[in-house]
Parts: sequence; structure tokens; C-alpha cells
Amino acid sequence: MPNQTAPSSPSIESSRIRLVAVIDIGATSIRMAIAEIHENGSVRTLDTLNQSVNLGKDTFTRSAIRKETIEECVQVLQLYRRKLEEYGITEKDNIRVVATSAVREASNQLAFLDRIYIATGIEIESIDEAEVNRITYLGVQAFLKSSASRKNIQTLITEVGGGSTEILLVKKGSVAYSHTYRMGSLRLRRMIEDYRAPMFKVRSIMENQIQRTIQQILLNLKLSGPVKLIAIGGDIRFAVSQLIPDWDREQVVRIPLQSIEEFTDEMLTLSEGEIVRKFHLNFPNVETLGPALLTYVMLAKALNLDQVTVTNTNLRDGLLQDMAVKDSWSDDFHNQVIRSALDLGRKYRFDQTHARHVAELSRKLFRKLSGKHHLDTHYEVILYVAALLHETGSFISSHSMHKHSMYIIQHSELFGLGKKDLLLVAMVARYHRRASPQPGHEGYATLNRDERVVVAKLAAILRIGVALDESRSQRIQDFDCESRSGTLIIVIPNVEDLSLEKLALSQSGSLFEEIFGKKIVLRITGRERSTSELKSLDV
Repeated sequence: MPNQTAPSSPSIESSRIRLVAVIDIGATSIRMAIAEIHENGSVRTLDTLNQSVNLGKDTFTRSAIRKETIEECVQVLQLYRRKLEEYGITEKDNIRVVATSAVREASNQLAFLDRIYIATGIEIESIDEAEVNRITYLGVQAFLKSSASRKNIQTLITEVGGGSTEILLVKKGSVAYSHTYRMGSLRLRRMIEDYRAPMFKVRSIMENQIQRTIQQILLNLKLSGPVKLIAIGGDIRFAVSQLIPDWDREQVVRIPLQSIEEFTDEMLTLSEGEIVRKFHLNFPNVETLGPALLTYVMLAKALNLDQVTVTNTNLRDGLLQDMAVKDSWSDDFHNQVIRSALDLGRKYRFDQTHARHVAELSRKLFRKLSGKHHLDTHYEVILYVAALLHETGSFISSHSMHKHSMYIIQHSELFGLGKKDLLLVAMVARYHRRASPQPGHEGYATLNRDERVVVAKLAAILRIGVALDESRSQRIQDFDCESRSGTLIIVIPNVEDLSLEKLALSQSGSLFEEIFGKKIVLRITGRERSTSELKSLDV
């Protein structure tokens, strides 16, 4: 267990420092990092622990985690719990524990999570691919911002894990593409075992499978111009530690591809037992080494690179950054999500001008009604993305367009949005017109009560945003809101006639009244109100 340090004694300074811990339950190891988070958001790692497990081997061969492996995890996490108590880290808000594909894909995932909680009191969050991508981005964000070449070079960040290969493409500081491919080092090992291929064919079979995935990656990336490959992950870090024994882990390092390839050839030539004896590794880590390194090498070759950049960044770094930033859904992250949504909209030939204007109007209304909906900024992004994509279904057909939009969104990938958030976006877009949410509707029935309330509130706001651009002329640029008993007055300046918008609201504004208990009235600023309008305001 490397880098263990004793907890420091309390002081006046420490009162402004938050002690936190993150635990990453991966395919071959359970790793923990303990760190200080300072008032300015900086993070200082105090301690790291690493224990090998065979979760991935179980899941990718048996589709379930064996009882013996579950008990191994219990023992490791009990040990980690005692370490947390030594540091005085006991509050749930200061501990985050995540599990990736080895747990997520196990058929007995719930039994595993329950057993861990009963034995240790630790709650594990089984995160999906989109959340892994988001956390990875947070971990490498500081490096990307400090990279002088980021403005004119595409940066491809990749990690080959036990169960999957993660790809993140950054152009000019923005995420242009993110995806997780179901090809990992342990999956490759298990596939070869299933083939029962002779040893002399193992490498060629492995290369065949890797090449297929790389072809998919390159097809999806659509690269143009120079590209830099940043490799992260334990296997590539181990290779660098052998090639550069005095590597300062705080610094990025650029390794000639030829050196990595030669080291990879050696790893694939040696037996697992020989690697264990020569490099003092444990068997779970040895199993992943050769396939992972071969994937990095083949990807770099496909990109016509002669060197690879390696950083010491890992999932725990991203988790710590996530805890350090009070609102990880910062403006920068919002923009990354929105850019991804715009790319998806263009793919389905949406009316971008109308969509962006509806999104802006909906966001303004969301902020003006913050005292009524009581939703945080996370849901502002959900609303904005739903507004951008609410008409993508017209690519399929104008008939039942709202349902087609729901389908497209739900079956797409948007950077930073996990499956649950994506479902919320799809549901909000689905209810931008026509019927109100009903318990029997597809997707809606799977939501819990809080999520159903969120969808209803956001859909009600989106309907107003859509109505305010019924003319598709973007003539309503600004508005204000006045709340009276039973009525919400939307005051709009510099518009002479609101007939179209009023008609649209009469057809779709009922959901807002159902949810918020207020009718919607549009009023042009500076105009004298009629007697009938005054009565409707309960004045």
C-alpha cells in the first residue's frame, strides 16, 4: 500500500480544509485516495491505497461476481473504512465510492451492492459510461487548459480498462466527441480463452479484434489535421515507470512509440508467471498488461503518431475534482454538454435558429421562476438540452414528432449526461406539446416521484418557450414576469402583436397551470390593460 501517511493534527488552518476520500472499484483493483480540498478548490492528495480483486474476471467470464470475490471486496472495504476513521472522514458528503463496468454489468450487481453496504456501511454508486467520461474530463481539464498547443491540435484522450476503452476528443478546449467502446483488456483475454486458440495465434487474434474497434473509432472521430494522443490508465503508467525509472509523476511525459511497442512485444512474449517474477506484479494486473499496451500501440499507429503523451491522471483525480468544485456543473461544463447537443441536433437537421432561441427563452423563464420551481442549475441544463432537441423527431416524421424526438434522444449519446439524465431530457422533449404526462406513457412510468415532478415542471416551462417563438421569427428577445394571485403575467417589450403567441399558449399552456397553479397571460409593455384582462389578473 504505497504512499501512506499519518493524519495531521488539527489546527486553525485545517478548519478551512475539507478532508475527503474517493474509492474506485474497477475490474482488477479497488483503489482509494484521501485528499485535502482547500477553500480555493485546490486538491492535495494525502494517501493512496490499492488492493487487487478479480471483479472483471468474474463478470466478463461468468456474467456474475462470485461469492468469494464479493467477500474479498468486503474485506478490502472494511480495511479502507478503518483508514477513513483514522483520518476522521465519516460524513457521507465527504466520501464517494464508484464502481465501473465490472460491477455495472454483473447480473448480481444489486446483491453485490447490498452485501457491501450491510458489511461496511459504504454506499457504492454504479456509474455509467457517460459519467465516467464526465469524471475523466474533470481529471484532465487542468492539463488541457495549461497545454499551449490545445488551440490548434486535436487532443485524443484514451484509457484502455479491463472492460472497455474510453475515448474523449477535445478540440480547441471543447469536447467534440466522447464514447466508451466495449473492448477492454480482460474482455480480450476472455475472448481468446473462449476461442481456445494456440499460443502462436493469440496475438494475431487480439490484433484483429483491436483493429476492428480502432476502425470504428476513426470512423466516428472524423479527424482532420494534427492530433495528440494522451494515454491514461494503470497499464500505460506501469510501462512508463519501466521505461523511465525516474519519471516525476507530477509531470506529463512523451514516450517514443517505438519504445512502447518494444516493451509491449516483451510483455506479450513472456508468460504471466514470468511477468509476475520479473516485475513483481500481481496476477490480476498482469492479465491486463499485454492487451492494454497493444491497444495503445495500435491506436497510435493508426493515427500515424511517433510518440504518445502519458499523464498520471486517473479516475480518482476526476472524482476529487468533482468534490472540490462546489458546482461541478459549471458554466464550462454546461457549454460542453450544450455543444454535444448541438452536434446531435445538426445530425438530425434541426432548425437550429429556432431551437436555440426556444432554449434561451426557456432558460430565462427557468431563472425568473426559480422561486417557484425550486430546481437547481443541473435541471437548467436538462431543460436547455431538451429545448434544443425538441424537434429532432421531425427528421423521422412530423406525425408524432414529439415521440420520435423522445426516441432519438433516449437512444443517443450526449457528453456529460448519463442514462438517467438522458431519459429526463427525452421525457421533457416528448411533452413539449400534445398530452400531459400520464402514468402509462412509455419511459415516464419508470421515473420515481421526484423525477416525474421534474419532468412536469420542465415540460411546462418548455411549452411556454416554444409558444413564445411560435412565429419562428425570434422577435421576442426579452421579457419579464409578474406574479399575481392565480396568474403569471409575461411582460414583453417592443412587440406590437402577440396573437400567434397567445393562440399557441391557449393550446399548450394548460400544463403550466396544472403544475404551478397559475394561468399564463401575455402583455405588451406600456399597453393599457383591458377590463377583461384586469379581471383575469384578480386585481
